[in-house]
Amino acid sequence: MMKCNSNRSPSNSVHTLGRRRLLRAASLLMLAGAIDTAQAGALGFPEKEELTLGFIKLTDMAPLAIAYEKGYFEDEGLYVTLEAQANWKVLLDGVIDGRLDGAHMLAGQPLAATIGYGTKADIITPFSMDLNGNAITVSNAVWQAMKEHIPMGPEGKPQHPISAAALKPVVEAYNASGKPFNMAMVFPVSTHNYELRYWLAAGGIHPGYYAPHKGETTGQIDAEALLSVTPPPQMPATLEAGTIYGYSVGEPWNQQAVFKGIGVPVITDYELWKNNPEKVFGLTAAFAEQYPNTTIRLTRALIRAAMWLDENDNANRAEAVKILSQPNYVGADAEVIGNSMTGTFEYEKGDKREVPDFNVFFRYHATYPYYSDAVWYLTQMRRWGQIEEAKPDSWYDETARKVYRPDLYALAAQSLIEDGLAKPEDFPDFATESGYKPPTSDFIDGLVYDGTKPNAYIEQFTIGLKGDDKL
Repeated sequence: MMKCNSNRSPSNSVHTLGRRRLLRAASLLMLAGAIDTAQAGALGFPEKEELTLGFIKLTDMAPLAIAYEKGYFEDEGLYVTLEAQANWKVLLDGVIDGRLDGAHMLAGQPLAATIGYGTKADIITPFSMDLNGNAITVSNAVWQAMKEHIPMGPEGKPQHPISAAALKPVVEAYNASGKPFNMAMVFPVSTHNYELRYWLAAGGIHPGYYAPHKGETTGQIDAEALLSVTPPPQMPATLEAGTIYGYSVGEPWNQQAVFKGIGVPVITDYELWKNNPEKVFGLTAAFAEQYPNTTIRLTRALIRAAMWLDENDNANRAEAVKILSQPNYVGADAEVIGNSMTGTFEYEKGDKREVPDFNVFFRYHATYPYYSDAVWYLTQMRRWGQIEEAKPDSWYDETARKVYRPDLYALAAQSLIEDGLAKPEDFPDFATESGYKPPTSDFIDGLVYDGTKPNAYIEQFTIGLKGDDKL
């Protein structure tokens, strides 16, 4: 695994080492050093200075890369090594066993760990990393078959958003010929899995159930489309090999399919659910308890990075693309990353459209860890059988509050305001914020989601478990 220190010049490495020594001296002697003394007095020096943070090679790991490259970690007295991980399971295990101090995580991972789905561990998040950023891509052959069922707009281009109803006859034809319709997502509790399932089900295609109490963890019970796990960077090659016919993944791996001429992204998650929550920064509850100052300082650095990524109408995105294209971060061509990161998205080759909010890192209170975001993920776990029995609404709220920690976020944000590094209007009103967003119908199927009424939300779906249903 490549460490992000490797892209620093020798002079910067020497400078970093010197600052580490200075900070240690400051911590021991209460002298001014890498952290301003007054600021340290208010927040407390970091209890743990040297940290290793994990990530997967996706563009939404950007807050970590920017916090490193812009010196926001060092401003907090934190000396960070960023390490790419092979897959989401390796990443989660690394945080649990302490090899990693924290990581860029799937939003479903801390929730699943807390309720004991897959792995049991107390993981929390004080910071939501982004909104949107995913898409669903199909092979060229599947796309050609789908196009017969897609309305065309001006200039003969497909009308968006594209419903999975256009895919349904294709899936039925494959199944009728005895050929399973295989699709990929990145992890059983990933946003990508739930988004792909949501899209398929909204178009009348059953994506299958999980039954962990029966040892069934593939999620393919009653499935018309068979979903399986593939690590994000391997998606395009797996599609090209014909092993799968479509996938749901984050960038740049949808745009990579366009550039390679092997597939077509048919819908972005912005079109599935406008401004949906995506990744989080996760760490163990034990880490946050043992190192409270370090946790707040980490959150401060990530907030500043998110602000930088979105400030002045995404003016810094071109620079961010160059940073992310480095091999020790995402490692894809800058042109591929920039195709979505800079406010556009290319569907079919040559069909490039303006999607300014495809990647959102700070605006719309993107970094605030809302309880309602956590509850939505839990509703989908219940819908597809990962939560095997009905739970009362109160359970959803209690679980969300164990994992999502707006209290820690508020401490970090308020300290940034006090230091003149942010403005109150940049954040929710912490005095009145409930942690629940207003009800929204910004979904492809138009159903209303109210995070305070999860069971009523689940009851609306025609495909999926609800009420006392149990497999």
